[in-house]
Amino acid sequence: MFGRVSLKLNRILRKRDRARRHGAAFDPGAQERLLLVTIPERIPGSQIFPFQFYRDALKARYRADISELHLDEFLAGTRTVTGATVVAFQTEYGLDEALRDRVLTRIRETSPGARIVYLDWFAPTDLRYAELLGPHVDLYVKKHLLRDRSQYGQETFGDTNLMDFYGRKHGLDHDPVRFGIPDGFLDKLVVGPSFATADFILPTLDKAEVPKGDRPIDLHARIAVGGTPWYQAMRAECHAAAEALTGLNVITGTGIRHDQFLAELRSSKICFSAFGYGEVCWRDYEAIQNGAVLLKQDMSHVETLPDVFVAGKTYVPVRWDLTDFEDTIRGLLAEPDRCAEIAQNALDVLTRYATEKVFVDQVAPLFGVTRTVR
Repeated sequence: MFGRVSLKLNRILRKRDRARRHGAAFDPGAQERLLLVTIPERIPGSQIFPFQFYRDALKARYRADISELHLDEFLAGTRTVTGATVVAFQTEYGLDEALRDRVLTRIRETSPGARIVYLDWFAPTDLRYAELLGPHVDLYVKKHLLRDRSQYGQETFGDTNLMDFYGRKHGLDHDPVRFGIPDGFLDKLVVGPSFATADFILPTLDKAEVPKGDRPIDLHARIAVGGTPWYQAMRAECHAAAEALTGLNVITGTGIRHDQFLAELRSSKICFSAFGYGEVCWRDYEAIQNGAVLLKQDMSHVETLPDVFVAGKTYVPVRWDLTDFEDTIRGLLAEPDRCAEIAQNALDVLTRYATEKVFVDQVAPLFGVTRTVR
């Protein structure tokens, strides 16, 4: 109980400190001056929080100072920060030329000559803004990417690789889509922070341990089904696969509080974290934090950091068509020592990322430094 109260207090204090620094002028002695132009919401916030959390480490490594403005105030000029050497900006989903040009114009007005970085916080692995932004940014930071970069620029049945697979599988009416990739754009890509760096996850990782105690729930599989046609089809298939298991203690359904959800994970042997609109989900990290073995559709095509998707070591994959779903689960349940090892391995990846401050190396390209992530 004390630990949870302490974490909550620290989170409040960090938010107050961040608010106090919001829009602050840069330290004139800083060699690098990073302005973050942000969307103040939960998902994009997970991409921004580590810059603030590791502020002192970034200062020590790059002699960098950080300031932050929300996108609306940056564009309106209600608050102004000048003289950045790097401006990293987020936008809402649905970026168009008009908004791009407004942002770029404002950057040139307030920080001429700054390196320009786009922070793509969106779920899919596609690069739909490559043509729109490619000639105008120095770096493009994305939470996760396709390992095989040659897949970029190829036509898909629908906007994303997931729409392609599930649209074809379920006979949906998708249009072919191809997002063009300008020459040299792939060299600008940086795999940046993802959900692991959220303000309610990252600060807990320095002393994280797999929770002790009984795990009477065999499979945790609370899966929301509503959404676009391909998403509904994919999620309904996942829900049905979990519901079809017999002789096991399986938790399905939705509509519980988040604290109850986490308590269930602490009592679960396996957590099925199905794809969302993109491959990587909050639940992947919540499962690992709470000691449940992460079960998920095969992630071998995805590059992300920290990489908690090493098959058989940090998570257990199932085929996208779920034909091996039941056999995989029953096989895991028959090997409790293996489950314990996988759960511990996954948490070790997250704790190493946090305690060794891997993020500080991860964002080296923003400061014009060669990346040295271990």
